[in-house]
Amino acid sequence: MTALFVTRRFFNIDAVYSSELQEKLKSELTFLAPVKSETELEARKEELQTVDYIFSTWGMLPLTKEQILTYFPNLKSVFYAAGTVQAFARPFLELGISVHSAWRANGIPVAEVTVSEILLANKGFFHRRVRSRSEWDNRDPEYRYPGNYGTKVGILGAGMIGARVIELLRPFELELYVFDPFLSDERAEALGVKKASLEEIFENCHIVSNHLANKPETVGIIRRDLLARMGEYAVFINTGRGAQVDTAALVDEMRAHPYRMAILDVTDPEEPPKEGNPLYGLDNVILTPHIAGSIGYETHRLADFMYEEYRAVAQGKEPRHAVSLAMLETMA
Repeated sequence: MTALFVTRRFFNIDAVYSSELQEKLKSELTFLAPVKSETELEARKEELQTVDYIFSTWGMLPLTKEQILTYFPNLKSVFYAAGTVQAFARPFLELGISVHSAWRANGIPVAEVTVSEILLANKGFFHRRVRSRSEWDNRDPEYRYPGNYGTKVGILGAGMIGARVIELLRPFELELYVFDPFLSDERAEALGVKKASLEEIFENCHIVSNHLANKPETVGIIRRDLLARMGEYAVFINTGRGAQVDTAALVDEMRAHPYRMAILDVTDPEEPPKEGNPLYGLDNVILTPHIAGSIGYETHRLADFMYEEYRAVAQGKEPRHAVSLAMLETMA
């Protein structure tokens, strides 16, 4: 069987696929030289005809059906060692080529970071930094920082990451409220959560954490009127997608309510906000540079998931991480 890595030039396959895993793959498959640009396809057309499997990660080339049929007529599967496949998967799936994603693996650290932020925020960690002896006071008679017992936490989206956050929060006996149009009553009961509207969650929950799927209908769904409902010491956490938030409204609300807090690992647009963006200058907004997803050695987990997926496909077993056309309608 023949395989190759496909990813744009500025993405580093070696950072995701460890040297040990690459050796393992190359002992089982015949690898051609990587494809790092669409401009290579025509010049390498003859050798690409033999490719059975594509391995990739962030930077996968978005090929058209015509390109796939022309250059990869023998292709059986694409193994994507990263998260969302929305940018490239549909043409492959419509041609009957299986696409496998490590989105579950990439969701593990996102959920872990989110849970850490929720637990710390409930303790007032992000509000209560002490800079002088006069600030050394842990009294809180108004329960502005309610702690992690019986506190209302709102989760937006109960997909893979949202569900993982819920699972990890279960030992803390919090009151979990979920907004998700696709969440059935039966599944909500199984998760141990209460279904609620966006309005109810923003009005009543101390923490609101966004994990909604990144779809056209969710763009700007976190509106000004919702943000205005937050309590004076409430915290908004976004480790999902920045496009779902009305950023101008968020800035206005953070300015108007200096004791509220926003913890943002993502922004709109996805690339770093430009210099002078008001988010940089707000004391009650914490920006992190998209670190909730897989970083460092965590990226190796993505490739390990795809190796196991490839092994299942090659051995005729049921794969665990295949993506379907129907899944594209709801997944991030």
